[in-house]
Amino acid sequence: MVTCNETSLAKTTELFLELLRFPSVTPKDAGTLDFLAHKLPHFTPVRIDVAETTNLFLCRRFGEGPHLCFAGHVDVVPSGQGWHTDPFEPVVKEGIVYARGAQDMKSGVCAFVRALQEIEHFEGTLSVMLTSDEEGDATHGTIEILRYLEKVNMLPDMAIVAEPTCEARFGDAIKIGRRGSINGVLEVFGVQGHAAYPEKATNPLHLMASRLEKLAGHCFDQGDAHFAPSLLVLTDLRSGMEVTNVSPGHLKLMFNVRNSTKTSKEAIEAYITSVMEGVKFTLTLSQSAYPFVANAKASIVRALDEAIASVCGVRPKYSTAGGTSDARFLAQFGIETIEFGVVNDTIHAPNECTPLRDVEALKEVFVRVIQTLKETV
Repeated sequence: MVTCNETSLAKTTELFLELLRFPSVTPKDAGTLDFLAHKLPHFTPVRIDVAETTNLFLCRRFGEGPHLCFAGHVDVVPSGQGWHTDPFEPVVKEGIVYARGAQDMKSGVCAFVRALQEIEHFEGTLSVMLTSDEEGDATHGTIEILRYLEKVNMLPDMAIVAEPTCEARFGDAIKIGRRGSINGVLEVFGVQGHAAYPEKATNPLHLMASRLEKLAGHCFDQGDAHFAPSLLVLTDLRSGMEVTNVSPGHLKLMFNVRNSTKTSKEAIEAYITSVMEGVKFTLTLSQSAYPFVANAKASIVRALDEAIASVCGVRPKYSTAGGTSDARFLAQFGIETIEFGVVNDTIHAPNECTPLRDVEALKEVFVRVIQTLKETV
């Protein structure tokens, strides 16, 4: 990794520690958005607040070239128990800062704000998209900003979501896509009865016994170069009244499928319906996220890859692993979207932490991405 400029590191550290002091637990931004708007005075701010969620879009147009957006969230999960220090009073020990949001994702927000402070020219448009509701339902967050931008014909061409993506060391992985997420509730109906007279009842547990092995861990596809197989994961099973002399009349099974682009909600419904043939049941499926993958040859992917190699001295692997993020919303609007941020190993945990030099290096990566795009447009 290149040696950090100590003056720049000091500025990044100051901004990072200030950000971490805001107790911005979902859906409250606690003043963070106004603070960040003030840090980028040359960018035009637009607030798009809905219900309790606060959203901010910052934009600076330099020329006729492409529109690159940096996106993220300022909200954090509740601190929880087990902290060694105050989670909203950051503490630096041996170059590592401890605070809620240190990884997820005020590190990323700090890095791209610092990068944009340093950029004096670009051939197109640079912008920032921030919400206070990514860790919650995300109903009124990034999606509302995108709807607004679509109405005013301001949707970005490409975006970097600065979520923590690295695995073992900074620079080792970027997300070029995400799996979708499909939640399912399967209810099976029988006839309740006395356990001593099974012939007079229809026991849904017995009906499901031979069918569970056809559902648990079922692979709907074999995956591909970008995605792991779409796997049915059982998450909850309940039936009966916790007694031994009554056979139940109802069973409820819950599951999740993190699906690739090869498996749809309709395919899952068709398979489960075939497994449940001959049984009275209901099935409810809801898709909270759709799978997407960026073009690995897109200019933003190539620019980020080169910037990471230059700053970190490694070539990142391209990944689609993990849960969902707001990148799913940007991809739905046809925006070429990738994710890159610090190491992800303490997010949502007590004593969440990240090295300050990684945050500075992330800033430098973003600066070089902008410069690379400027040179190629």
